[in-house]
Amino acid sequence: MAENPGTPLLDVRGVTKSFGHGRRRLTAVDGVDIRVERGQTLGLVGESGCGKSTLARVVLGLERPDAGSVRFDGTDPFTLKGRELLAWRRRVQMVFQDPFASLNARMSAADLVGEPWRTHRDIVPTARERDRRVHELLSLVGLRESDAHRYPNEFSGGQRQRIGIARALALEPDLIVCDEPVSALDLSVQAQVLNVLSELRERLGVSYVFISHDLSVVRYVSDRVAVMYLGKVIEHGRADDVFDRPLHPYTAALMSSAPRLEVSGAAHDTEIPLRGEIPSPYGIPSGCRFRTRCWKSEPRCAETAPAAISREPAAHTGREPHEALCHFPLDG
Repeated sequence: MAENPGTPLLDVRGVTKSFGHGRRRLTAVDGVDIRVERGQTLGLVGESGCGKSTLARVVLGLERPDAGSVRFDGTDPFTLKGRELLAWRRRVQMVFQDPFASLNARMSAADLVGEPWRTHRDIVPTARERDRRVHELLSLVGLRESDAHRYPNEFSGGQRQRIGIARALALEPDLIVCDEPVSALDLSVQAQVLNVLSELRERLGVSYVFISHDLSVVRYVSDRVAVMYLGKVIEHGRADDVFDRPLHPYTAALMSSAPRLEVSGAAHDTEIPLRGEIPSPYGIPSGCRFRTRCWKSEPRCAETAPAAISREPAAHTGREPHEALCHFPLDG
């Protein structure tokens, strides 16, 4: 449970993470700020290679940042050791992209869900309590009590992902990082899993960092959205603000290229070009890193990196600012 209710659950500021040596050093995350409030979902969007998963590994404590700070409920997890670190790891869990690869094929659903209790033995001290909690968690994610003794190959992809979610919930975390949790599933199954995640948030108050390249999925589950490009967050704000009135040309191009069913003549049907491939992270363009693919690019974009611009909400709404890094933001 939250120990410092007046602070954000997750507060990441100026985080940078690089890999490699010398001239072949790759900056995967470059000065990123994100925030997750209690009971909210932050959607993290961007093309493959933009740094989403590296940022997730920093949030999970699996990668130490080169610069910047990470605060979880006001505490820097990278200063913790021993029992304090073990206690913190209970509070942050993960749901993986591939529900089959993330589950041990030789373990039953009951063993998979209860696996975290082997490390955190104080949570479920007896076998009877363990069985009760396994059945409770399976029921919570929409599986039957009789499923406890089945193995991963006996479940569908969506059911396997539900087992992964139940396992993530076993330690009663405050935050779950979901890294492309539905991308390997059929559309109908995606909807089922997304509904489970939403229901769990409402019931348990858990927060999510939800990573995806699928904008329709992100819009469905997220309160706030951060759009990443080549290691930087180039636009962020409330989900409705970002998707209804994007400021950055990259965000608008992503939305334009996303498949949708509408056949009306609305303005959203206008196609916006997203030229070429994302540049190599070993050769990030000067100035604005999106300029090599942007239809609004001008010489200024190559000369200087853009500062943050903000579209302020109406004072009476109480909504947070909607910001982007762009010399020539969209009018929206």
